[in-house]
Amino acid sequence: MRELVILGTGSQVPSRERTQNGYFLRWDEDGFLFDPGEGTQRQMLYAGVAAGAITRLCITHFHGDHCLGVPGIVQRLSLDDVPHAVRAHYPASGQKYFDRLRYAASFYERAELLEEPVEEDGLLAVGPFGQLWARRLEHSLESFGYQLIEPDGRRMLPDQLAAYGVVGPDISRLQRSGVVEIDGRTVHLEQVSEPRPGQRFAFIMDTRLCENVLALAERADLLVIESTYLSAEADLARRFGHLTARQAARVAQESGVRKLVLTHFSQRYLEPERFHEEAATEFSGEIVVASDLSRTSVPTRR
Repeated sequence: MRELVILGTGSQVPSRERTQNGYFLRWDEDGFLFDPGEGTQRQMLYAGVAAGAITRLCITHFHGDHCLGVPGIVQRLSLDDVPHAVRAHYPASGQKYFDRLRYAASFYERAELLEEPVEEDGLLAVGPFGQLWARRLEHSLESFGYQLIEPDGRRMLPDQLAAYGVVGPDISRLQRSGVVEIDGRTVHLEQVSEPRPGQRFAFIMDTRLCENVLALAERADLLVIESTYLSAEADLARRFGHLTARQAARVAQESGVRKLVLTHFSQRYLEPERFHEEAATEFSGEIVVASDLSRTSVPTRR
């Protein structure tokens, strides 16, 4: 299963309609929790996301609406005796903030939380999920966006498999080794399959437009991106290091994104449909205006 569970969508402070940020990406057997703001632990309860589902914690920067939920999450990992290690990524320049958040209150620490701070652009991790990358953004303090890239693979073609007599365990052997012998005949993987692009996910929070925004968004099947303001407040967005819905949509269009998720809305806006209307003038793909406790799937493979 690959889906995004949207826990909170508000910027700066909670409102009656929106809690602070929080996003859980379920990617097969891995679970990435991004930017847990205040109240994330309770939102996870409402959304049916267990602490044990988290395998990585990814923080873009240390403004409160992106990290004040960390203490509750960290302590819940131990309370629930989560058996696997959880790896935490965050800007290395904010180490003092992460230290304070991790040990904000007394608790019996049983869970294994492995800190892997981000110092510069580059590859953070490789695993069953593919590759996890980070790239520096432009905000009022150091901020990083995250990108998940699944390696390209191959899609097996049932008709071709049948034509070459490749069945049962021979299919797995062919996928592993690239070649198999069937009744004295050599069958190559390329003869019974076709290229299958790996899927991509990108997570971009507080930033002005910059080259790394485009690099992170490149060919994303699912792009989660802040759109704090509408274009009428473009000057305000630039001054405080944020994007408008129009800018976010233009990034999606230029980067070949398939599904665009707009979030991190200023509390001044009470009509979410305005974000969809503005984004639709720039982006021709699927647009989701995020709402608390909603879910959206990663688009099916091409």
